Amino acid sequence: MPDIIAETERLILRTIDEGDAETQDRLLNTPTVMARLGGVKELHEIETKHAKSMALYARERFSFLFMIEKETGEMVGHCGIKRVDNPLANNVGDYEIGWLVREDRWRRGYAEEAMRAVLNWAFGPVDAPYVVALTSKPNVGSWKLMEKLGMVRREDLDFEDPSYPPEDQLVIQYSLTKQQWQECKL
Repeated sequence: MPDIIAETERLILRTIDEGDAETQDRLLNTPTVMARLGGVKELHEIETKHAKSMALYARERFSFLFMIEKETGEMVGHCGIKRVDNPLANNVGDYEIGWLVREDRWRRGYAEEAMRAVLNWAFGPVDAPYVVALTSKPNVGSWKLMEKLGMVRREDLDFEDPSYPPEDQLVIQYSLTKQQWQECKL
């Protein structure tokens, strides 16, 4: 049974559970949603990510979560904390936050609402000293939200990833310290 990690005004953030891969595949794994994330994934790739997420949660008590819309009970996205695991990054192992919202729920503020709860979790129970977030420069919505959350652009952490389409190969990073988060919440 999944653990509920946080509750916001409109969302429940819960851990990933066995059998969630099909739901994610159906609701989030679309060409539009996955456009800046390397494209649509095969079901077995989603299952592998879920297994990694569940193992991370069992080991370190943080992971990616599903965003469940209270009003409908539907999964509307996922978000959470993991470790930077791209071997091309020079900060492998750092706490990395991220999010993804299904297309029919875009522009409703769900990502910001969820990520504020995730940051409280990261800097509270998880006790991360800082977090990073990764995206590509063309993913304007993503880095605009990073800035809205108080994150700071870190060009020194950028790297090239040839596994992405040419326009997304430059992976850019933002970071946020626990102190910066506390100050921007005041």
